[in-house]
Amino acid sequence: MKLDKKDILRALEKITVPGEGENMVASGAVQNIQVFGDEVVVDITIKNPSLQARKKTEVSILKTIHEEVYQKAKITVNLKVDAQAKPQANQIKGKQIPGIQNVVAIASGKGGVGKSTVAANLAVSLAKMGFEVGLLDADIYGPSMPIMFDVAQDKPMAVQIQGKSKMRPVENYGVKLLSIGFFTQPDQAVIWRGPMASKALNQMIFDAHWGELDFLLVDLPPGTGDIHLSIMQALPVTGAVVVSTPQQIALADARKGVAMFQQEAISVPVLGILENMAYFTPEELPDHKYYIFGKQGAKNLAEDLKIPFLGEIPLVQSIREAGDVGRPAALQEGSPTEAAFKHATRQMVEELVRRNKDLPPTEAIKITTMAGCAAVKKK
Repeated sequence: MKLDKKDILRALEKITVPGEGENMVASGAVQNIQVFGDEVVVDITIKNPSLQARKKTEVSILKTIHEEVYQKAKITVNLKVDAQAKPQANQIKGKQIPGIQNVVAIASGKGGVGKSTVAANLAVSLAKMGFEVGLLDADIYGPSMPIMFDVAQDKPMAVQIQGKSKMRPVENYGVKLLSIGFFTQPDQAVIWRGPMASKALNQMIFDAHWGELDFLLVDLPPGTGDIHLSIMQALPVTGAVVVSTPQQIALADARKGVAMFQQEAISVPVLGILENMAYFTPEELPDHKYYIFGKQGAKNLAEDLKIPFLGEIPLVQSIREAGDVGRPAALQEGSPTEAAFKHATRQMVEELVRRNKDLPPTEAIKITTMAGCAAVKKK
């Protein structure tokens, strides 16, 4: 029997390459076909490097040509893996939310270092700089943002968007906010297993009408666990900020937090480490700094890990008081705490600009200048 290239191509159109979603002809996996009597040589290039994918592809080609074209054909499959297909370290993953330009995760290795306080104040500082900002309280088991933004009694309202009912985030101080705290009673403990918590987060992310945002900050729970993985699978996280205090026990956990983001399977760029409760200055001694928890521990860790250091936030009573009454300290015009958060926010944005320069054109840089910290290029 005389074999025809066209018959072989038609047969190969029935094979889908594992992980590519198209048949191997349409996807360009078929590089060349040669026919010599009853011998067929097929050159294939696939993007999936796994042994299982390579074996499955080869078996499918042999079986399909034998069944569809000629049962006695002698087939040789030359299969190569496209090295360019390996995910880049900074490649964005997840489902893009229309209108949201940058997603920044605020994380900490351990609890009690002031991560949520920092997240709230970074969000307020960004809003004061002129950015459109959203804040997702992903700390399912200890939501605190409704109190910190003085909206504990508010509830997200429903809004119709293109025929679908969506949640409208609660807004205060120029920040759009969603938290599980809006849907539970103050004395109600959230006792959920991982899948339930992940489902609730997905609803707050994808069933909400965030509108146009330059930044969506995500306040993660302390540690490294299920919620963190769920967020990074669901969202294209642009970068992460790790919050720590200066003492060694906190730094040990902060190191693990950085390592989580840098794992090859996750590969979320760490924009930097921010040191909270860095020092204490008494009101009556404004020129004195007391390093209660150690001196420059987070700065030294950042240098050790070769990642940026975003700045120091002092241990000030007014920061705690501001969070308790629902008016973040970054709103205190002219105060040292406002200046500290403003500096840290500027550093974060500058690192984000540098990080975004490495993205492919389709994920182009959204922030184009630091002039006034408010010039944003829209797609």
